[in-house]
Amino acid sequence: MSELVNVAVDAMGGDNAPLEIVKGAIEAINESNKIKVFLVGKEELIKEELKKYQYDEKQVEIVQAQEVIETAEPPVMAIRKKKDSSIVKALNMVKSGTCDAFVSAGSTGAVLVGGQVIVGRIKGVERPPLAPMIPTAKGASLLIDCGANVDARPSHLVQFAKMGSVYMESVIGVKNPKVAIVNIGAEEEKGNALVKETFPLLKNCPDINFVGSIEARDIPAGEADVIVCEAFVGNVILKMYEGVGGILIKKVKEGMMTSLRSKIGALLVKPALKETLKAFDMDIYGGAPLLGLNGLVVKTHGSSKAIEVKNSVLQCIAFKEQKINDKIKEKITLED
Repeated sequence: MSELVNVAVDAMGGDNAPLEIVKGAIEAINESNKIKVFLVGKEELIKEELKKYQYDEKQVEIVQAQEVIETAEPPVMAIRKKKDSSIVKALNMVKSGTCDAFVSAGSTGAVLVGGQVIVGRIKGVERPPLAPMIPTAKGASLLIDCGANVDARPSHLVQFAKMGSVYMESVIGVKNPKVAIVNIGAEEEKGNALVKETFPLLKNCPDINFVGSIEARDIPAGEADVIVCEAFVGNVILKMYEGVGGILIKKVKEGMMTSLRSKIGALLVKPALKETLKAFDMDIYGGAPLLGLNGLVVKTHGSSKAIEVKNSVLQCIAFKEQKINDKIKEKITLED
């Protein structure tokens, strides 16, 4: 067996912990023999969940952490005070090199703060962005940033574009990914001060494939592979995506149940419809990596079920095998 990818999993983080977290972690190791998971949290609760599954015990280790950082807690204070929390202990495992990656459905603020304070930024990276995959008509695009840097500067967005290009090419396999900046029009002179100042910097950046501005309505069509924006805009896009997607699926299901004819039709189209809708299920893409750190930190939704946890763990394999951090260092060094 080749060298294992060691992933620290926050077993206590999220609305469905530890049940769905442990389930997802076990599903990941049962799908790949390249991973070892370190389930960090309250040992007695984790052991109780593990009794439900069959798995290779050499691929699982429990790390005791008695404290839990709650979503409502101030992140900076929680990271400082709760040294025995699952988030802090797991992040320290990445910092020490015991683990290659950390996956959590817990407090977003604590994960973002802890990632920067404990794991630390790659030299030259100004701000690490949170970058989820979002479904499009052409597959998936990387939305960067969606929640880490609300008050970003033009230089930050340029770095986001570079790091996003590395991730899409090396992890997702998109050659020469198209990069676009979110704007209110296609024209170069459109936008707020941040976009207007960033546009020419991206346009003149030699190591990305910049295609110009992209309006929100063109994002689902897959007009760009890397969608660059600051966190406020990115978070609004992401939440709107999730909300509209959920409502559309609900309305389609309701429409199919309105009459006998529609119910018969629903039975006929169900297999094809199920396959089509699967492509727009955001859970299949795993969590959002916090790019630009000295190790991989992946944040999943607080409401994550096992499938998203599993895919978040599995995405860590490509991140390590493709040496994403080395490639990001190379891209950022070119600025100097």
